[in-house]
Amino acid sequence: MSAAVAESLLDELRRASRGEVTAGLPLAPRTSVRVGGPARFFVKPRDPEGLVAVLRFCAEAEVPWHPLGGGANTVVGDKGVEGVVLRLGSDFASERVEELGDQVMVTLGAGAPGARLLALAKEQRCVGVTSWGAGIPGTVGGWTAMNAGTPLGSMSDHLEAVEIATPSGLTWLSAGELHLGYRHCELPRGAILTRARCRIRRGTDVERGHEERAAKADLEKRRITQPLTQPNSGSVFVNPPNNFAGRLIEEAGLKGTRRGGAQISTRHGNFIVNSGDATAQDVVELIALARRAVENATGIVLQPEVRLVGTFSPPLPPELEQHHQLPVLLPAPEAPAVAP
Repeated sequence: MSAAVAESLLDELRRASRGEVTAGLPLAPRTSVRVGGPARFFVKPRDPEGLVAVLRFCAEAEVPWHPLGGGANTVVGDKGVEGVVLRLGSDFASERVEELGDQVMVTLGAGAPGARLLALAKEQRCVGVTSWGAGIPGTVGGWTAMNAGTPLGSMSDHLEAVEIATPSGLTWLSAGELHLGYRHCELPRGAILTRARCRIRRGTDVERGHEERAAKADLEKRRITQPLTQPNSGSVFVNPPNNFAGRLIEEAGLKGTRRGGAQISTRHGNFIVNSGDATAQDVVELIALARRAVENATGIVLQPEVRLVGTFSPPLPPELEQHHQLPVLLPAPEAPAVAP
């Protein structure tokens, strides 16, 4: 891409987004594991309408794009991401709280920290969220797209509806249309979450006290068993039915295994940490190693929970290529019909 073409695209993206647009922005500092190359164009639209305008421009100009939430559970390739990387700011969309008797309906922008949902639940004297959500990194959009949770609960327990953006505009979908499951959410192709609407229940003083103690106990357990003080990719693999990925990786003798600056955590086998100078290649090598070792030992094929995005060099191994999330390139929306 010539400098003139790149500058023209920057101007158009700034005009459409009405927000922050940067060329060549490093993405490693914007992911939890701190690896990866730059975004060709990094765009933070000002609001949902700006996001729609960016998606429409990308479709019309045939520019691929990729959404980036809070950067948790994301490994960006060392060569970065071509096209546009979209990130929604914490103030991307306004929040709303509706009183519904002993329940509260909370609407938050997808770029808001997940912790904001917990804060609103506490302000409204609600229960059911804090017990599982405390300590989980990421944004409301990321929580929804991954159906984040713990054995104590998940986002699907509260989600009522989501607003999505496409090149054609904004629309709401019910939670039932997302086919939510364990770490699973099906959004329409090319759609980006802009808002999430959650129903939470007010609790008694006894219930709130019990939930607060449960959340503290869960956080303490995580502090002891997970590498929370080191840059990490979050849970690398989804737990297989009736088993735990971390346990299987540990039983394969891989805890503490290193590749370059990356290491399978000595605290928890399902976490890969960055000791300071890891590359995406280092992380990918450990993901592939753990997957092969567990399959050879048990016949269980672990499925990655981390999102593999961008350009990897060398390319991803064949067994991981199917989990490679490629940038989206959609056709431009059809123009509305004009009455004769």
